[in-house]
Amino acid sequence: MKYKILGNTGVLVSELCYGTMSFGGDADEAEAMRLFSRCREAGINFFDCSNNYNEGKAEELLGKFISDCRDEVVITTKVSQRIGKDINAMGSSRRHIMLAVEQSLARLKTDRIDVYFIHYFDPFTAMEETLRALDDLVRQGKVLYLGVSNWAAWQIAKALGICARQGWARFACIEPMYNLVKRQAEVEILPLAESEQLGVIAYNALGAGLLSGKYANGLQTGRLVEKELYSKRYSNPAYYETAERFVSIANGLGIHPVTLAVSWVQSHPAVTAPIIGARNVSQLEASLAATEFIMTPELREKISRLSPSPGTATDRLEEELDQKYKFRNNA
Repeated sequence: MKYKILGNTGVLVSELCYGTMSFGGDADEAEAMRLFSRCREAGINFFDCSNNYNEGKAEELLGKFISDCRDEVVITTKVSQRIGKDINAMGSSRRHIMLAVEQSLARLKTDRIDVYFIHYFDPFTAMEETLRALDDLVRQGKVLYLGVSNWAAWQIAKALGICARQGWARFACIEPMYNLVKRQAEVEILPLAESEQLGVIAYNALGAGLLSGKYANGLQTGRLVEKELYSKRYSNPAYYETAERFVSIANGLGIHPVTLAVSWVQSHPAVTAPIIGARNVSQLEASLAATEFIMTPELREKISRLSPSPGTATDRLEEELDQKYKFRNNA
């Protein structure tokens, strides 16, 4: 296991981050403990969570598992998703954030959260209110670093500007969706992360299992077919065609498609750590194997050609196709 600095925090985290979405859900307590133990054995010190994973059970189990190694691990959790029936049990208002962080700290059985993420953009709350509340949590020591997931690049950039102007704690890490068939992050989000020295932990590296190869023969179990969220997200028939060609390359290399999919995400220079997950330990092994696989630039390019490269942020495609349009050549 290799370790990378998370953004510009100076904190070293493992090159793979384990996502605990299965804890207390697909993985009961016993299986979740085996997954956690296997990750620690492999050298993973980075665990991603959320207060809405399995109605808080994921946080409770993670808190239990880290009780004897709290200072050796970096943990995240999130706020903004609905977590109860109360009308205000969601969003990014100061009120909700201040209530939710105390609940997360209690479930995690810790005095601080290493990275606290805003899970989704809240269009009904002023960004300044959200950012000031987060800054207060950092000043109180309840949160060490801030993160954001599922925000557009312009929203992240706007937040960074507000924090710089006000002298508030800024985002140190972002969590975008990124995989071979979902590459929109390459256009602006990942370049922004590189420019602003933000850590990046990318989720859905396997495309909800699409790139694992298990759906090639019409498998009718798994997140992609069992959960409407994922079946809608990956409903484009072209995604399945890409996945089929991707699995063929993996088979030709004699490597598990999961290993190759994780390694492809990991090889992007802006990515600190792909988030991996599993329902059981045997399923986990192929993701862990990505730490041993060497993704060459040539192989990454070959795999990348399987799916359409997203256009430039300006949509001036001629600048990609013809060198004479390059700014420096026109100077």
